[in-house]
Amino acid sequence: MEEAIVQAAKFVGAGLSMIGALGAGVGIGLSVQGALEGMARNPDSYGNLLTNMILGIAFSEAIAIYCLVIAFLMLFVL
Repeated sequence: MEEAIVQAAKFVGAGLSMIGALGAGVGIGLSVQGALEGMARNPDSYGNLLTNMILGIAFSEAIAIYCLVIAFLMLFVL
């Protein structure tokens, strides 16, 4: 019985740790939206906006990857 409770707590903890991926998805969406609006208003700034957008997406995606690593650690190591 106690082992089942611990196993259930692992699953709940791993699920809760993936909430951070929701923030990363929102961040990526807002980053792309802002860059596309800027490119539509000023097409000459395409290169600079694209570079900064890709950099922002990479940082946002890193947070989602950290969440995934924490979830895997909770499931398979603890």
